[in-house]
Amino acid sequence: MFTRVIECRAKVGMGDETAKRLRLEVLPILQKQPGFVDLIALRDGDDQQRIMCLSFWNTKESSEHYHREHYDSVVLSLKSVLATKPTLETMQVEISTAHQIAASRAA
Repeated sequence: MFTRVIECRAKVGMGDETAKRLRLEVLPILQKQPGFVDLIALRDGDDQQRIMCLSFWNTKESSEHYHREHYDSVVLSLKSVLATKPTLETMQVEISTAHQIAASRAA
């Protein structure tokens, strides 16, 4: 399983609106993607403009397909509420109690 770790900053005073758009606009797009498992959106308790999203995917290929086909349009749809361009990392999930994931390791 893979996760895409995305971090960005909402414009001042737009943290709530950004979270709302993630829930109402971005999540439905993700849920339609083959291989999508889950989305976790986080906001910094001390800095409400700082937002981090973790999307979970069955395979790296699924996450890459989403990136090629939809990522730019999703970022563009959030442009009016974001102060910074999102940063992105893709990582392999090693442990997840929520998803009962046990990553296999080569010996």
